[in-house]
Amino acid sequence: MTKKPAKKSFTPEARGPLNGVRVIDLSRLVAGNVLTLQLADFGAEVIKIEPPEGDTLRSWRVKGIETAWKVNSRNKKSVALDLRSDAGRAIVRELAKSAQILVESFRPGVLEDMQLAPADLHAINPKLIIVRISGWGQDGRYRHKPGFGTLIEGYSGFASMNGFSDREPVLPPMYLADAIAALYGYGAVMVALREVEMNGGKGQVMDLPLFDPLFSVLGPQAANHKLTGEVKERTGSRSTNAAPRNVYQTRDGHWVCLSASTQGMAERVLVKIGRPELVKDPKFATNIERVRNGLELDSIIGGFIAERDLATNLKFFDEAGVTIGPVYDISQIVADDYVLEREALIEVPDEEMGELPTHPIVPRLSGTPGALKTPAPKIGEHNEALLKSLLGAAEYDKLCQSGVISKGKKK
Repeated sequence: MTKKPAKKSFTPEARGPLNGVRVIDLSRLVAGNVLTLQLADFGAEVIKIEPPEGDTLRSWRVKGIETAWKVNSRNKKSVALDLRSDAGRAIVRELAKSAQILVESFRPGVLEDMQLAPADLHAINPKLIIVRISGWGQDGRYRHKPGFGTLIEGYSGFASMNGFSDREPVLPPMYLADAIAALYGYGAVMVALREVEMNGGKGQVMDLPLFDPLFSVLGPQAANHKLTGEVKERTGSRSTNAAPRNVYQTRDGHWVCLSASTQGMAERVLVKIGRPELVKDPKFATNIERVRNGLELDSIIGGFIAERDLATNLKFFDEAGVTIGPVYDISQIVADDYVLEREALIEVPDEEMGELPTHPIVPRLSGTPGALKTPAPKIGEHNEALLKSLLGAAEYDKLCQSGVISKGKKK
């Protein structure tokens, strides 16, 4: 019988280590939503401020269902406001008075135009941590340029390194720049929050462009270029640091990835495939030479793997103590025993899909784990709960009637 993903229920009463932390999320699309998801998963109250039509992430639908929104906005609350109005912006200021963190991703200068500049917000809440996500940063000649992740993935040098030398540069097939920026920002928010809570410090502004985090994870490219004067070429799945390392096709049409990044592991591969003489061959005796002669080495290893099917290759190399694994697509991942045993994929209740397959709380903490409290909210779902007591019933009703506070537009 095929195993099924573990079913998890929402527990609205659950507490997390960030319980009591209020986050105002003014961001759109991916980076801000991924950043605040981490905070929400560990107990922070994340109030998503959406326009009447909803966050743009909601428009990324599959068969009419907001899958990207559902996965990235669980545990959050939604308030729908018209921020083009003075009254709408006044509500943000009121909410910010009791918040510890505010996240925004407008183009630099827009927050200032809305009279929500950091100086204005710090005047009413000196301890507020303000995260400003943009493509290129709050200063510099490109500050006003559009900043979608695709542009950053090209400009940062990532695309020029990705792919094969005889083909075009390859952009990532997912929101890589946004996700990396979000995780950098999440860590930095915790640093800033500790400064406030433990050291009695003031709030501060985080300038978080998509460019800086992605450029930083590309490693020592600038240092290498200074030393060699060379530009890193595209090498497909081969590494320029260690060899052998590549993907290889099996006899039955599947693919495996093999990495032998240490001297001992590389020698073990050569011995186990029946070519022990290559261990002392000058072309393959050291890592530097193996990298230099990577195409020939891949041909030898690839030829061995191509004679055997996937299961045979995995069993053979596993028993030989060689690091190898299958190259999976999503249909294989969702049925994989390891993934299901580890509960790296779970299913949560969903009113449209019945059950929504998604990732659990990441990472897992033994003492203060996060929790699945609520599904992703509908547009403006928490307007009344959050704003009626804040504004008073009469003012709340007045702003609802004027459209400043919106129930959200139907799809």
